[in-house]
Amino acid sequence: MMIADYAFWCAIAVMAGCSLYYEPRIKSDRMAMQWGLDGKPTWSAPKAIGLWAIVGVALITRFLIWVAMTYFPQTVHGAEPGLLMSSIIFVVSHAIVLRAAMKANPTS
Repeated sequence: MMIADYAFWCAIAVMAGCSLYYEPRIKSDRMAMQWGLDGKPTWSAPKAIGLWAIVGVALITRFLIWVAMTYFPQTVHGAEPGLLMSSIIFVVSHAIVLRAAMKANPTS
């Protein structure tokens, strides 16, 4: 187990916590997932996918890193810094998307 795995599993916990925290606060059934340069959403996804897909993507990424390190170790370079940076990017991007989705709620 790499030291970066501790950061990765903390990132998974933070993303799951963010999803659980924002889930009742996002009132819409769909949430914007990407924005254009003009600041308008370019595509949206169902709420459940918006809340949990990035957690799955992070887990798949870690699995692929493990596969590469186990079966192709001669081709893997910088796995630990890469895992650390991807963990940080996953958490920050997930928090930004969820916060934007909460703020985009229609007021009624």
